[in-house]
Amino acid sequence: MSIFLCPCCGRPLQQDPAKYYCPKGHVFDRSKSGYVNLLLPNSKHSKLPGDNKLMVAARRNFLSKGYYQPLAELICKIAEQYFQNGDILLDVGCGEGYYTNQIQRHLNHNQTQVSLSGIDISKFALDKAAKQNKAINYAVASAFHLPVDDHSCNGVFNLFAPYCGEELLRVLRPDGYMILAVPGKEHLWELKQAVYQQPYKNEVKDTILQGFHLIEQQHLCYPIHLEEPELIDSLFKMTPYYYKTSIEDYQRLASLKELTVTVEFHLFVYQSNLK
Repeated sequence: MSIFLCPCCGRPLQQDPAKYYCPKGHVFDRSKSGYVNLLLPNSKHSKLPGDNKLMVAARRNFLSKGYYQPLAELICKIAEQYFQNGDILLDVGCGEGYYTNQIQRHLNHNQTQVSLSGIDISKFALDKAAKQNKAINYAVASAFHLPVDDHSCNGVFNLFAPYCGEELLRVLRPDGYMILAVPGKEHLWELKQAVYQQPYKNEVKDTILQGFHLIEQQHLCYPIHLEEPELIDSLFKMTPYYYKTSIEDYQRLASLKELTVTVEFHLFVYQSNLK
């Protein structure tokens, strides 16, 4: 089942193996991997928005080693607690589907059948996501203009992705849940120390979000040991730091043979308080 709306006219999109289409005749072809591009040309801020091929490849390489698996398992456990059969769920800023796919498979394994969709602005990321799991509908779209109907979702995930509270509230049902993941203050601190002469710790943001009330929070913090220069490089390239770093600073990191890094995550469960 598709929850997507036509970005041209706002009508519901039907789907078949080759395309998505609306009652007014707008047609959007599926890619070979299965995702659909619903980002209109006039909505793009660049020719190829979102994560590029290098960033996607680096993230896939790093995540495949299991360093963030404790977080994925916690997200799945929380999803099992709050969602039930028949729920409609949306992962906003899903990237290459690392968490999305695990959520779907975990719920399915526990006999909880949901309709799960993922949205990201990077077609390179969604190409990888769609190849992994055909049970999930993936669409290229902006987190700030979701092609999803008002109050149609029981739950949304916003995991290290751009946050647009107004859009998340709009697509959530009045009693719907949002699962939000953000990096902690110490996240990747040693990596930043290795690169920058004056590193800064992550800003701790207020947990009060307009339109939501916080009902649960979890915290994960543990060290990971990277024994290969390739993994250190992949971790760095999957972060925004890589694109803001001088050649001189990057060379300091490239000289490292191994590195122990702190990873820290905050996971929040919010419920919409709009009636």
